[in-house]
Amino acid sequence: MGDALALVNASLNATSALALAAGWVFIRRRRIRLHRAAMLTALTASAVFLVFYLTRVAFTGTHRFAGEGAAKAVYLTILFSHMTLAVAVVPLVLRLLWLVRHRRFRDHARLARWTFPIWAYVSVTGLVVYLLLYQVYGYL
Repeated sequence: MGDALALVNASLNATSALALAAGWVFIRRRRIRLHRAAMLTALTASAVFLVFYLTRVAFTGTHRFAGEGAAKAVYLTILFSHMTLAVAVVPLVLRLLWLVRHRRFRDHARLARWTFPIWAYVSVTGLVVYLLLYQVYGYL
């Protein structure tokens, strides 16, 4: 069950990353409705990820990384930066939502310039962590 949920979570991270990229393209082209849809997709994928991640950890605990040496150092560096920024991005995303709800679009745009790369990094590194943990070093 843990491996299946991990794959679902990796898919949700990939979905979030792709939706974030699409949202960035759409806002650059002034396609506001498409931007909104892409960003809501990214938000939904990230929120569902969190629920499934907590469910997986509750049922199976954490998964031990099988690599050693430099590979383990690289993995832990990616993992810790991912975890730290994942916690940091939550209030930023919530603030972006609040700004949009209150139609403060200029403030939203200013904060999004900082939030977007953090959120994208978290989504992409979530996928990288899965690949390293379950695919590359998962069968050693």
